[in-house]
Amino acid sequence: MITSVTSMSIDADAEHVAERIRRSEYLEIVAHHDADGIAAGSILAHALKRAGLRFRLRVRQEIVAGDLVRDQPYLLCDIGAGIVDLPKDTIVVDHHEARFSGEYQINPRLSGIDGDRELSGSGTAYLVASKLGDNRDLAGLAVLGMIGDGQAISGMNLTIFNDGVANGIISPARGLLLPGRDLTERLLTSISPIIDGISGDETAVKAIISREHVNDTGSLKQALSLSVLSAVRSESAACVEAMYGDTFMLDREVIPDAHSLAAVIDACGKTGHGDFGAALCLRDSRDLQAAWEITRRHRLDVIAAFHSALRQGAADGVYEVERCDIASDVADALACRTARRSPLAVVSRDRGICRISVRGPEGSGNLGLAIHTLAQACGGSGGGHQSRAGATIPCSQIGTFRKGFAEMVAA
Repeated sequence: MITSVTSMSIDADAEHVAERIRRSEYLEIVAHHDADGIAAGSILAHALKRAGLRFRLRVRQEIVAGDLVRDQPYLLCDIGAGIVDLPKDTIVVDHHEARFSGEYQINPRLSGIDGDRELSGSGTAYLVASKLGDNRDLAGLAVLGMIGDGQAISGMNLTIFNDGVANGIISPARGLLLPGRDLTERLLTSISPIIDGISGDETAVKAIISREHVNDTGSLKQALSLSVLSAVRSESAACVEAMYGDTFMLDREVIPDAHSLAAVIDACGKTGHGDFGAALCLRDSRDLQAAWEITRRHRLDVIAAFHSALRQGAADGVYEVERCDIASDVADALACRTARRSPLAVVSRDRGICRISVRGPEGSGNLGLAIHTLAQACGGSGGGHQSRAGATIPCSQIGTFRKGFAEMVAA
């Protein structure tokens, strides 16, 4: 039987950070632009509003110390832990490798908790929100980070999950994990995994739906079986298994299906519509349909870029895509391919700056640390998790990066 886990150290850090927040007349909340970061920032926005504190919430792909006005109080969510030279009074709520040494931070890694698998940025934000008042209804938002970052429902994540279930906030079940408004959209826009002959192919999806007359549980299972048979030709077992499993209904949120809500928020953030994603987390449904359409276009663009990358090939494991907003998802999709035995990178270029998403197989070492070191050698910045990392470097140094990446893979 799995039991919940608590940590006195992280509990004390949550109280310390919450006390610093209480003393603030105003805070600039800056959240990372993915599902975990936007959920984390929104959790704390909810908590600050309920506590009568003033704030502004912004969503950003990245920040550097120079972006912060020195006398302005900042609360960074799912971002900032890896930046050494932040102003010391910056409040950092994060779960990435901790290099910031300021007093006001909470990070599972500093308490011996696995920040890759057992506590997300939004989960960490939930711990702080719990110290600011009765915010138990926000447990569903914490689940979004677990889903978005591919974490396990174990350790501190399990503690938060159990809180949500016990308070009627989260309702677990079993079902299809692919996001979408209906089965057609779920199959058409599947990127985790990208299903050969189905994802992005409206004709193929319509044929499956029409052939099986999907209108009951038995037909749904038949359609899913056809999709799985297509996926197993090229996807890893873990990616195929991710198509069906534990689902979570979030009874307080504007999109009740947690996997769908995480996908919509993630797509909005990555395409520069982080305000839409944050609004959904703040339970404002006015832009819900627009957010769904952004998600649909984004996921179809990822599928097209994925196939383009495969056609181009990458002998050194470094692929290129045209747009920065799809690079991370393309990297995830490529990482699902069964032939992958070593790390891969996806590069996108933006006015002389190269943004790189890196993925590695489980057990291949600390990829985040290796990419941090390599990015610094290229005059840029980088870091991340054990098997998922990213970097930003000048494109003039992409040759240096490729050489260093090849050496890293060979080692």
